[in-house]
Amino acid sequence: MSTELERQQPIEVSEGDLEALLGDRALGRDDHLNAPGFVIRPDDVQDVLTDLRDEAGFDHLSCLTAQQYSDRYESIYHLKKYADPTQEVSVVVPTSTDDPVSQSAEPVFRTADWHEREAFDLVGIDYEGHPDPRRILLPETWQGHPLSKGYDQEKPQIVTLSEHANPIQPDHHDEESDTMFLNIGPHHPATHGVLHVKTVLDGETVVDVDPDIGYLHRCEEQMCQQSTYRHQIMPYPDRWDYVSAGLLNEWAYARAAEDMADIDVPEYAQIIRTMGAELCRIASHMLALGTFALDVYGDFTAVFQYAFRDREVVQDILEDLTGQRLMFNYFRLGGVAWDLPEPRDEFIAKTRDFLDELPAKVDEYNDMITSNEIFQIRCHNTGVLEPEDVKDYGCTGPVARGSGVDYDLRRDDPYGYYENLEWDVITEDGCDNYARVLVRMQEVEESAKIIEQCLDLLEDWPEDDREVQANVPRTLKPDADTEVYRAVEGAKGELGIYIRSDGTDKPGRFKIRSPCFHNLSALEVMSEGEYIPDLVASLGSLDIVLGEVDR
Repeated sequence: MSTELERQQPIEVSEGDLEALLGDRALGRDDHLNAPGFVIRPDDVQDVLTDLRDEAGFDHLSCLTAQQYSDRYESIYHLKKYADPTQEVSVVVPTSTDDPVSQSAEPVFRTADWHEREAFDLVGIDYEGHPDPRRILLPETWQGHPLSKGYDQEKPQIVTLSEHANPIQPDHHDEESDTMFLNIGPHHPATHGVLHVKTVLDGETVVDVDPDIGYLHRCEEQMCQQSTYRHQIMPYPDRWDYVSAGLLNEWAYARAAEDMADIDVPEYAQIIRTMGAELCRIASHMLALGTFALDVYGDFTAVFQYAFRDREVVQDILEDLTGQRLMFNYFRLGGVAWDLPEPRDEFIAKTRDFLDELPAKVDEYNDMITSNEIFQIRCHNTGVLEPEDVKDYGCTGPVARGSGVDYDLRRDDPYGYYENLEWDVITEDGCDNYARVLVRMQEVEESAKIIEQCLDLLEDWPEDDREVQANVPRTLKPDADTEVYRAVEGAKGELGIYIRSDGTDKPGRFKIRSPCFHNLSALEVMSEGEYIPDLVASLGSLDIVLGEVDR
């Protein structure tokens, strides 16, 4: 496990340094609540991003937000540092409405590939020099861009007959090639949902992987843009990563909206939030562990059912706390919906019983999984993701920490009550499928430490000071053109939200930064040169949920 001393010390860069670095390439300022913003020309994107990465240390393209105003299109590149995510900068690239073309950032940050495809697909901005300018969520035959102004929602969508042609009909065998096209999914147990992986084999070796997403696209961003800040948006986040991380998702929205509206959350409510979030993290990692064992060596009767047994105990605790079993809707702007369930002593005792039994259960998993010879053969040195590729693809969470990238927003960009508690960030330097499993298993134990400390605090908290919500106005209307990007450490990695206010009680733009979206984009580099079984293991080790990938 890496220690704080081993982490690379970030370069401290002031706004003056950034202004000097960009020089006359900065046409103006467009500061956001979380970061200084610089407006640049569409043909300077690669030069500016390269200098910010190489000269100023901004090596993490966290998110790309595209949107349309009445007089322009706009791409916002949200840049951070893996060594210090509190250092942020926004690069704003406006383009005209009649010719929305901007230079692609893909040669600088590989993760911009999927980002820019999504921006084109939903908003309609073209990125010059992009290596693969296809739609990513909608079919290639789709007419229009759903998040652009003037989009006709009633326009019929026609799929041409060519779309129904046999995709491998032109394939033929010749003496110089042994390649074969193979469809994996979208309905396949190894894809953990409706994911279609287009795979090209040379003999038995994977030479190309193209994840085809969008089968579960539910217009979450558009729905949030049509909902009020105070009451209507909060039920939606539970449905992004719908199987495990409800409270973590809710916290991502709450953090962004609370920063925008300058809402201070009571300390007591922060402790409850932290405890609930870590219970969700344990539930998520249990699901990841059980399904991964099923993927890798077909263990349904033991590991899969054991993991779900323990996950069910966590779900029972969360149901007691929130009243819901999956879609919790427990967070509120300014705090949480209500205090711990009564009788408090029983709830605390039930949670402590789970924590007391957890170490023996983790030992049991290690006996059944990490020491299993088949598991080791399938996972050691497969799905290798080098640290430089982690950063290039914008990977976060256990996927990044399994490659030795010591990045965790709970510690590096503190929120909630984490900075007041004792716990460790887990990293492994194996860079393979095995290392990612080890990280998740050890993170379960760290989450248990956090929950234990939260219970101690909640148990002794004075009854007269148990404030669960701040005094929040009934209607929130942030000043027009207020912009913020905030993120939390979800179970899968950095889950971020960008919000732009238009002065009403609903967001002018609402953008979700999905960790699963970024992590899945790295599947190609992880799988190249390996076998189909290794591809299945690599996909499972990413722990994706398609509801969050597609949003």
